[in-house]
Amino acid sequence: MAVPKRKVSKQRKRKRRTHFKLHAPAMTVCPNCGEVTLSHQVCKACGFYKDKEVVSQPVEEEVEAE
Repeated sequence: MAVPKRKVSKQRKRKRRTHFKLHAPAMTVCPNCGEVTLSHQVCKACGFYKDKEVVSQPVEEEVEAE
């Protein structure tokens, strides 16, 4: 089994890990409804992607109070 000859210093370890970080997801504005959505994804608010309806949204019926 391979064993390191020397201890890896804190500085060397931290230099190696400088690129290991989180990135914010790319967000865009839906051209149909104006909602902020993830890039290259169907809009969850209106169901459109590239100016075409991909997912039909259920129609919200107003309940009348009697």
